[in-house]
Amino acid sequence: MNFINTLKDIFKIEELKNKILLTIGLIAVYRFMAAVPLPGIDPLQLAALKESTSGGLLGLLNAFTGGAFARASVMALGIMPYISASIVVQLMGIAVPYLQKLQKDGESGRKKITQITRWLTIGITLVQAPTYITAIKTQFGLGPEAFLVSGATFWISS
Repeated sequence: MNFINTLKDIFKIEELKNKILLTIGLIAVYRFMAAVPLPGIDPLQLAALKESTSGGLLGLLNAFTGGAFARASVMALGIMPYISASIVVQLMGIAVPYLQKLQKDGESGRKKITQITRWLTIGITLVQAPTYITAIKTQFGLGPEAFLVSGATFWISS
């Protein structure tokens, strides 16, 4: 009974209710997009990809992306580029004097570090995405029949 009252109280606080609903909405969008395969890949031919990414490091990466990696999903990289960028920025904060200064600057420094992390995320994604697409085409056992389009059309659409 106390748990139910606590849930009711949570939804009485407007800001907390909005944050919970936003989080649930973002999770729903991510799960929907994780089921959408890359354009140009036949979804019926993805069994080989699921099989080749079932174990080892690729299996772990697939687990982190909620299965999107093995489905050649639009969200195949998941949140991993952001996590990698965040780790790099934190480690660089130890060695780079500029980042050390930003860490000590309080709120304005934190905002700048967040901006740096976001830009680094884009850079990491620009490396990881083509690598993933190349691996789909060459390493994961998908035959040419799995690709509905090829060449530059596949690369640009993906």
